[in-house]
Amino acid sequence: MKKKTFSRVIALAMATTMVLSGCTSSKNDGSSEGTDSKNAIKDYVGYKISSRELETFNMLYSQRAEDFENLTNLWDGLLEVDNLGKLVPCIAEKWETKDNGLTWTFKIRDGVKWVDMEGKEKADCDANDFATGLEWILNFHKNDSSNTSMPIEMIKGASEYYEYTKTLSKEEAVKLTAEKGSKFAEMVGCEVPDKNTVVYTCVTEKPYFDTLASYVALYPISQKLIDELGVDGVKAMNNTNMWYNGCYTMTSYIQGNEKVFTKNPMYWDKKCTRFDTATYKMVESADVAFQLYEAGELDYVSLAEGNAKTIIENKDNKYNKYVIPDVASKYSYQMHINYDKHKEDGTPDVNWNTAVANEAFRKAWYYGLDLTEYNKRTNMLNPVALQNNFYTMEGLVYTSDGKDYVELVRDKLGLPAKDDTKMIRVDKTKAEKYKKQAMEELTKLGVTFPVELDHYIKSGNQVALDSATVLQNCFKQSLGDDFIKLNIKTYVSSLSKEVRDPRLQSIMNNGWGADYGDPMNYLGQEMLDNDNAWYTKAYSHADELKEDATNKDLIAAYKEYTSLVKKADAITDDMDKRYDAFAKAEAFMLDHALVIPMNYNRGLALGKVDNSSRMNAMFGCCNDKMKNWKTSVDGYTTEQAEKSAAALAAEKK
Repeated sequence: MKKKTFSRVIALAMATTMVLSGCTSSKNDGSSEGTDSKNAIKDYVGYKISSRELETFNMLYSQRAEDFENLTNLWDGLLEVDNLGKLVPCIAEKWETKDNGLTWTFKIRDGVKWVDMEGKEKADCDANDFATGLEWILNFHKNDSSNTSMPIEMIKGASEYYEYTKTLSKEEAVKLTAEKGSKFAEMVGCEVPDKNTVVYTCVTEKPYFDTLASYVALYPISQKLIDELGVDGVKAMNNTNMWYNGCYTMTSYIQGNEKVFTKNPMYWDKKCTRFDTATYKMVESADVAFQLYEAGELDYVSLAEGNAKTIIENKDNKYNKYVIPDVASKYSYQMHINYDKHKEDGTPDVNWNTAVANEAFRKAWYYGLDLTEYNKRTNMLNPVALQNNFYTMEGLVYTSDGKDYVELVRDKLGLPAKDDTKMIRVDKTKAEKYKKQAMEELTKLGVTFPVELDHYIKSGNQVALDSATVLQNCFKQSLGDDFIKLNIKTYVSSLSKEVRDPRLQSIMNNGWGADYGDPMNYLGQEMLDNDNAWYTKAYSHADELKEDATNKDLIAAYKEYTSLVKKADAITDDMDKRYDAFAKAEAFMLDHALVIPMNYNRGLALGKVDNSSRMNAMFGCCNDKMKNWKTSVDGYTTEQAEKSAAALAAEKK
């Protein structure tokens, strides 16, 4: 790491991360510094790992990043973001609130069209389509419970309408619409005064509500499409029969193989830069993608550990000067504990469940688990820079004096200042203390050691196996195999159906990306007494535990945490006080190790795309939109990427 190339890439990776979390506007003219338009890519070719195949073309139904990264190119919402993460107009050309966020008015631009796969006009996209979209979201028989949490939490009457639809038969519910005079119009705070105006009334003041406008919960759908395909047809629609209002249409889709995006000829934004076509190939691993990049068949590739090492350690390698920071993920990854684990025969795993209910057992992980070697698989140059010490993502929101919200959490936890040269949370003395305490307390309860931890990966996935093996060794080296033993187990095709639903996993490593710009979207996922708390319901099952001698303290901690989150969410007139209250709740959750913060995804890449030109917000679902990207057929060097990041930083100021 003493080589000049190494230090420059590290510095660039850090600079890019800071730049992309800014909050000022940046002009995108499609040009590339030092590259004239003749060098811009017209037909882009990228890739996706095969495990990231999309599962639905109905964006309103999905809550998966794997779907959003495709569908955001096909389907536009009210607002989008620029390359500094600032909200900017999309289908809504302007928006405002005059009462501190109690009501929000969005003005819909003229000339937005729904088109078919061939780019032929189907209908106008206007304000009525946003009401129809919200009705679909809140109609239990149309959308189950997908994407309901934010509207229910924020929009007046949304919860009542959702519950109302649950009382209806499917036949009755699918006939409901958002038209004037409908039950939806009567009950829900979503008014359409005219075809260019949609007004949302919130349950209380929601000064951050407009950040939800870049997320699918407020996306439009045409009632004419629903009439054409039927409700079941919309649920099952594909690229050939869906309607588009986004940058591209998907003119070819071969599941597990290839997708072709073609420029939408009727797209409303005539000034933006787009590719004529963009093709994404499905590959089984980053190694295969690298081989395709070497063969000139791809325009971008994220570097796996082995390839990065080979390139960086050999200054004569043809790619040595072309290593750039990969797109920084907006996801904060945690290790989510299953407090109600079952064995394969369906019976409770008493040994595991008793152990993880013990706070000292969990805090031994919190202070002891060193993930440096694990993070090297993503970024061998500076794996410590990937450390995550919080639950909420860095850069989500800032106080009035510009302080990152997570720094408030850091202060309340008493953690050292940010340092990308060492694991600041790891404390061997504290880890040993809690390990000893846990073993003494749990042995009295009949727990046998080492406690068996079952970690599941997809069968036949060598990359996943290698990562799991490294994680296994991290546990052994950090905590000792006399305390805990990680077992690597496999599933065949569906993690949710084969593992998560039957509750076989001990832990699940998963990342959360915010749907809107407020800590509530993160912290609400771990609450009790909330049907929309994703992790509580689907991962930890803390809300289903019996309040017995084993779980008494665990449940008490969850109750106190839930109370703190509710108190914070009730503060709407002073955002600094709101953030401070949320930080208190988050620090409480982490101090009791209800979840274990894991890492950020900040890797390395080779590519012909200037990553500083991409949309980049810490919330919403449109970061993968291929719009206004700067490109060069020659690829970008480390030096060029560094210069681009510096220019963006200067523009931010």
